[in-house]
Amino acid sequence: MKILVLGGTVFLGWHIVEAARLRGHEITTFTRGRHNPDLFSDVEKLRGDRDGGLAALRGRRWDAVIDTSGHVPRTVRDSAQLLSSAVEHYIFISTLAVYAGFPAVPGLDENAPVVSPADPTLETVRPETMGPLKALCEEAVESAVPGRALIVRAGLLAGPHDPTDRFTYWPRRVALGGEVLAPGTPEMRVQIIDARDLASWILGAVQSRRTGVYNATGPAMPLTLEQLLATCRAEARSDARFTWVDDRFLLSAGVKPRMELPLWMPGAPGAATVDCRRALAAGLFCRPLADTVRDTLDWDAARGPAATPRAGMTREREAQLLAEWRQLQAEGLVQQTEAGHPHQQHVGARASGSVH
Repeated sequence: MKILVLGGTVFLGWHIVEAARLRGHEITTFTRGRHNPDLFSDVEKLRGDRDGGLAALRGRRWDAVIDTSGHVPRTVRDSAQLLSSAVEHYIFISTLAVYAGFPAVPGLDENAPVVSPADPTLETVRPETMGPLKALCEEAVESAVPGRALIVRAGLLAGPHDPTDRFTYWPRRVALGGEVLAPGTPEMRVQIIDARDLASWILGAVQSRRTGVYNATGPAMPLTLEQLLATCRAEARSDARFTWVDDRFLLSAGVKPRMELPLWMPGAPGAATVDCRRALAAGLFCRPLADTVRDTLDWDAARGPAATPRAGMTREREAQLLAEWRQLQAEGLVQQTEAGHPHQQHVGARASGSVH
């Protein structure tokens, strides 16, 4: 098949192109040429800009387009309309953040209502605007190619080539060993999907001309943060030991959920319970977590010590918080149960005044 990838040089797009090449598809990428321009010497590379620079796409035809780089509704609308007569199938990569109830409401499926942005002209991409913007992008695609679109609402991606480090933080930190600050409780649910598994499923959907909306995250069975950290320790052969620290203490200390402590989403019981049965029934396969952890560690090690993480907590910040937590324990303000679950008594003022 002839497949156009809008993007294709960063993370999910990288894995889509790599997997498509191995399957024998004829691939064209469309990028600005700013990221990894020398990737894939056997792939046709078109240069342009989604904001007014689509000339390279005119007068061409493909069997399908996979849009991995669309974030602004106006530019997504422009490319979808231009390609509406040039492709038979349009795949748009969206996000679970389009749901109005995410991440607070548990068990969200594809029929759950999506968020309605207060300002339909909004174009500033930030974490808090990602959901509304992607919801409008979905509308733009559906309007341009009615009945021919596959909307993939993806969860947190993991694996090699992750530019965000939101998953990579944990394998890296656990591999370093010693006392590791673990947020919340061991039973906290986690949902992630290896970008390679998502790429493979998307290509299968292209070949079968699948349309409609699909939630796409994993794993197939419930996963806890304790299980994830234990897998990281086993794969890294680390001596890491985990100290579970109460949500309220961390919040009062100003710790930023998802960024300083990736995967940690306090007060959001539905964050890792999204219903993905539809995609699983349609062939979505999630490789063993150990494989993702091992490959992430290998890739991260290859980046070298000079790589600057884009997410996660510094060792100094972690040590400071752990010292504060131990002091509270020593003063009897928090107690540990036998299972390691913290019980906290009036620590908010103390923590907020002593940790910055």
